[in-house]
Amino acid sequence: MTPMPRPYSERMATQPEPALPGALLTRNRWSFGVGTLGRDMVYTLVSLYLIVYLTEALNVSDYFLWWAGWLILAARLFDAVMDIVMGSVVDNTRSRWGHYKPWILGGALASAVTTLLLFTDLGLPDTTYVAVFALLYLLWGLSWTMNDIPFWALLPALTLDQKERERIGALAKIFATIGLFSVVVAILPATAALGGDSRAWSVFTLVIVTIMLTGQAVTLFGVREPKLAVEQPKVTLPELWRVVTGNDQLLWTAISMVLFMTGYITTTSFGIYFFKYAYRDETMYTPFGTVLGIAQLTGFLVFPLFRKRFSRRSLYTGATGMIVVGYLVFFFAPMNMLWIGAAGLLLFIGQSFVVVLMLVFITDCIEYGHWKLGRRNAAVTFALQPFINKVGAALATQIVSVVVLLSGINSAATPDAVTGEGLLMMRLAMLVLPLVLIVAGYLIYRSKYRIDEEFYARILADLAARGQLSIHRTP
Repeated sequence: MTPMPRPYSERMATQPEPALPGALLTRNRWSFGVGTLGRDMVYTLVSLYLIVYLTEALNVSDYFLWWAGWLILAARLFDAVMDIVMGSVVDNTRSRWGHYKPWILGGALASAVTTLLLFTDLGLPDTTYVAVFALLYLLWGLSWTMNDIPFWALLPALTLDQKERERIGALAKIFATIGLFSVVVAILPATAALGGDSRAWSVFTLVIVTIMLTGQAVTLFGVREPKLAVEQPKVTLPELWRVVTGNDQLLWTAISMVLFMTGYITTTSFGIYFFKYAYRDETMYTPFGTVLGIAQLTGFLVFPLFRKRFSRRSLYTGATGMIVVGYLVFFFAPMNMLWIGAAGLLLFIGQSFVVVLMLVFITDCIEYGHWKLGRRNAAVTFALQPFINKVGAALATQIVSVVVLLSGINSAATPDAVTGEGLLMMRLAMLVLPLVLIVAGYLIYRSKYRIDEEFYARILADLAARGQLSIHRTP
């Protein structure tokens, strides 16, 4: 790794004043972070375990799983496109509560209802349930979009300072990781303790939804939003296309990160299947998830320390190297928890660095788009983050559902019924395909992304000189 250049604040004669006093800045940082806890619990439940719920709790037929997989893919891709439209809706919102909070509230409530319905056994025959499931999943995606776009667009609205954005983003990801791995660690023992059937999953879902609504209330009441830029004209649909496609750095970031997230989510989505059918001890999934959760939290906690010494590009390179080594160790490791655990540590510490970097790459694209296109569209720009996550999750879910069908896992009465060829197919989809996708995403980033610390400082200086950027204190 090469040492990073001096911070831009040391190289500029002047820099933007803090948008809020220190106490309120700290309050914003924590209030925003707490809001991610329950959100990521719900998102983890749906993105990683909906297929598991269908196959292991409801025991759906191959017919249903085949159609459900394709419907999930179609719904998520449609919903990902709607993220961009939702971004323009948020940017065009004018209310006494700001651009973001009305939509955060409405989306949280709607997501809570649809999540509960997705994890409820409706007792319908396969053909009818396919249609109802498709509608529910589409409504869940749209509800999540209503909450997700304004929630994450709120982050860059809190500060223009890169390092403060990294602090907010890292803290948010720490809470998100606690939420994510709370589900990973608790889902099997909790549902088993509740009876192990579909009703147990419904009760578990109700608890998670309640936590999400509580965390969202903390964000809604706790965050004080400063006014960072002059008001922009409303975005029309024709202009929306130009806002997205005219921001070349945003597009390259999106392509790179879609590849990364597809690989990452594919690997994690196979977790329960791997331990049940390959490792032959499903109970080891919970302690393994605990270790990975600690690893990812450690990555988020130490990221600011590494960021003080190294540039973003160097950190991305180092993190990708750790991920590559982790995948290789995992693939060739014997069925021994020491080897598998070591591989998991490498994968998830590296992944935690990339996730924070992805967040700040996109936030910097807001000022880049403002500088290049002459207007600030924070929500539209930040809509690419959930777009990335949803496209990645859509592709990953379809990979998992197809492999579970073709490998014979879904129809297997016991783990012993899965053939060696079926297990090899699962391992290739879980470990080799994701490695290829993640390396491809990194190579695209290295060749196309150019917003480093120096360039970002110049962008802010140019915007200030044009009179297109003003910062007002919020009383």
